[in-house]
Amino acid sequence: MPDRCEVLPGDSVVARRGSGLLWVDAPGSPALVAALHACLGVSGPGAERVLAAVAGQVSALGGGAASFALVLVDTAEGTGTGVALWSGKGQPAVDGVPVPGSSVDGCTLASGFQLGQTLYVGPGQPVPSMPPGVAYDLVAGTVPGSGAMLQLAAVAHASSAAVPQSSSPFSAGSDPGFGGAGSSRYGAPAAAPHQQEDEGEATAFWQPRAQATPVLRFDDGLVVTVDEDLVLGRRPDNHEMVTAGSARPVPIADTQNVLSSAHAAIQRNGHEVSLVDLGSLNGTHVAGPEATEWTQLEPGVAHPLSDGDRLLLGWTVITFEQPQD
Repeated sequence: MPDRCEVLPGDSVVARRGSGLLWVDAPGSPALVAALHACLGVSGPGAERVLAAVAGQVSALGGGAASFALVLVDTAEGTGTGVALWSGKGQPAVDGVPVPGSSVDGCTLASGFQLGQTLYVGPGQPVPSMPPGVAYDLVAGTVPGSGAMLQLAAVAHASSAAVPQSSSPFSAGSDPGFGGAGSSRYGAPAAAPHQQEDEGEATAFWQPRAQATPVLRFDDGLVVTVDEDLVLGRRPDNHEMVTAGSARPVPIADTQNVLSSAHAAIQRNGHEVSLVDLGSLNGTHVAGPEATEWTQLEPGVAHPLSDGDRLLLGWTVITFEQPQD
């Protein structure tokens, strides 16, 4: 499975769910975006037929101006192959090489192509390396972006040296202390396993579990770690807190144009986390876990958050989760 997904900032849409990755630029075509997003959960031998059927509906759903690139990854039985559908300016690529395909109803379809170390979806030719300004490591969800690059986990081959079984109750795939994919944050590579020079065997070592960090859980499945101050909005990159280096930008997909560029901030003060409206046009609202009504915040006034509080920014609902020590 893909290990890390780096998203380039931009105004189109990047989505990731299960084994699927999507880039789409189809303004005014919500039906096409919804149909492509539904394909992200497709897997197995029927994936090619599903994408071929979607290709037949693209012109009716999105017109001729839509561009997208959709890839479904299959790593079953230790092999790494992909199925892809793209149209317009969209182009998937493996290790910087565009994926070849066949024309199907005005789109291009490819199946069974081999995966490598990187998988790109976006417009035109893939960038050789992600430039400064990578938004973040997308685990799951839908975010604004002009393209995405998956750093693929190594695919097992029959010729690879076997890793000896350990009697330890801990396993590298299940315990977060091993520094695997789940421990890397926003594109930071996980710690490499210790290599046995004589036999080339990888050995994992258990580390104590890090202290739990608060998170923001978006209604589309995106999870953002609150390990520093954050600025949330449609285009938060230019806010003074971000440019000064005191906060991290968290762009939010906004197809309805109801979010301000810098809508609200999440601020940390020790263990306390607060929500601040940054003078947004449509306001920032909050509600407790059992509340039935939203309360609008006064701009510039910090509102302390508790575990389970819900945040409303435009039409985006976010749940604040603060693990107990």
